[in-house]
Amino acid sequence: MKYTQGMLRQDALKGKTILITGGGTGLGRSMAEYFLELEANLVISSRRLDVLKETAKQLQEKYGGKVLPLACDVREIDQVEKMFQLAIAEFGAVDAVVNNAAGNFISPTERLSANAFHTVIDIVLKGTVNMTMTAGKHWIGIKQPGVFLNIVTTYAWTGSAYVVPSASAKAGVLAMTRSLAVEWAKYNIRSNAIAPGPFPTEGAWSRLLPADLANKFDPAKKIPLKRVGEHQELANLAAYLISDFSAYVNGEVITIDGGEWLKGAGEFNHLEQVPDELWDQLANMRKKKS
Repeated sequence: MKYTQGMLRQDALKGKTILITGGGTGLGRSMAEYFLELEANLVISSRRLDVLKETAKQLQEKYGGKVLPLACDVREIDQVEKMFQLAIAEFGAVDAVVNNAAGNFISPTERLSANAFHTVIDIVLKGTVNMTMTAGKHWIGIKQPGVFLNIVTTYAWTGSAYVVPSASAKAGVLAMTRSLAVEWAKYNIRSNAIAPGPFPTEGAWSRLLPADLANKFDPAKKIPLKRVGEHQELANLAAYLISDFSAYVNGEVITIDGGEWLKGAGEFNHLEQVPDELWDQLANMRKKKS
């Protein structure tokens, strides 16, 4: 068994309908693909219906099953509510929601316009709120259990320069995840989050960091495991948190980053750059003083 393989049994999500925002590309698509492989019904959503339809076609041809592509701008509550009702009309119920839709800019904050700042906040935080309130009220109203899985970042709790809109929005999503885990547990609604480290996706990194900068700031160089993540690793974790196997996990944020954020958080972690010869000299100096 390798970490690039699926970890759950084949029918782990059988009979469940899972809605994924930002589900047509990148990590959203990777999660969707594994959910479908585990026999779930899928609703994938984003603003680009053409991309969603092509993804749905490819996934169904590969795995069979049912994939419903629905265009939706999560910033608009009317669109979210309509999309959710269409999903219920198709499958009878939605059992879990993965809030994955996101937007980001890497920029000095003073260079951002108010509109650019608001765009990220609206997609990440407002969009997650819209989706969560829509699904949550429905589940509570009909007394149906449900699961929320929110995709955040490690800088949701540390903050990060140059991605201030994203850090602010993700921190809000994380706070909501933990808050609702307590408040809505009495309705048998669980809320958890995943904080991924670098998982390369086609196009996303090149948009955030043009070629020369992407090579210069290769994230693998600052990860203790010396590699970036494989999409299947994230999909495995997401499938577990969606499944009934995690029925006692609630209000948790699970980091999957190869140790990246801990390395950055430790005050002396940069000392890995010290060569062995210098460590020997320091040890000898200590011996002479003792």
